[in-house]
Amino acid sequence: MHVGIIGVGLMGHGIARNVLSRGGFGLSFLDHPGNQPTDEIRGLGAQPCATPAEVAAASDVIILCVTGSPQVEAIVTGENGLVGALKPGAVVVDCSTALPDSTLRMAEAVQAAGGAYIDAPMTRTAKHAHEGTLNLLAGGDAAVLDKVRPVLASFTEKVDHVGALGHGHRLKLLHNYVSVGFMTLLAEAGAQAADAGVDPKVFVDVLAGGGGASVALDRLAPYITDGNRDGLPFAVANAQKDIDYYRAMSQEAGAQTTIADGVSAALAGPVSAGDGTAYVPELVRLFRRGGAS
Repeated sequence: MHVGIIGVGLMGHGIARNVLSRGGFGLSFLDHPGNQPTDEIRGLGAQPCATPAEVAAASDVIILCVTGSPQVEAIVTGENGLVGALKPGAVVVDCSTALPDSTLRMAEAVQAAGGAYIDAPMTRTAKHAHEGTLNLLAGGDAAVLDKVRPVLASFTEKVDHVGALGHGHRLKLLHNYVSVGFMTLLAEAGAQAADAGVDPKVFVDVLAGGGGASVALDRLAPYITDGNRDGLPFAVANAQKDIDYYRAMSQEAGAQTTIADGVSAALAGPVSAGDGTAYVPELVRLFRRGGAS
């Protein structure tokens, strides 16, 4: 199988290098200004393409790793999009974080063009992408998923089939709501502790020894104690986007969003102030009185 990828960013670059180096697959990628430097993957044999249609024409499996639903929709059904050039039987694997309703519409368009669609968002970080140990939440037909498992195996540790098409993205939004919600709450508490002069190491130790022990604490602790944000290179603006996708999904279902609304409002402050590109651990600083360092 020849693989295509659209979105060679923090996550997609790791996926691309492992598709090539671990999987041994040929790879085409969309040449785009938002890509990470592509020297490594070009050196491994990756071929640049000018449009999504060119990627589709070359590929049996096409991986999408972009910001959200508007980008996915433009890639799939927009000008020079995938659906105009899909190979018969090609499979689109959407690893983005997207709205389930949009996912179903894009799948219908791909299926009408003779292809198949899997939503397979990721639940780990750029470090895991680089190492080839991502986890995927895959929704869609089991037979289609089995067809692309050799490709997915090149950059994952675990691929869970979580249900029907759209369930991967639904579960990713549920996951990110809980994960980002925990970290936002923790950042607010960390900011208050810092403003009160609490020793940051004592703060972390108290939480770790009690009910605050969590993956969220593990990810934010290096920033709380040492100012190291690099353990979680995930932008605040993207965190807000994911929370707002969760709210939209919940509102469509008639579900309660009281706490999600509060998390979104908390994240909106730094984004509105121009700090959307800060990493999530930096919320501990941004939530302090006056955003003090």
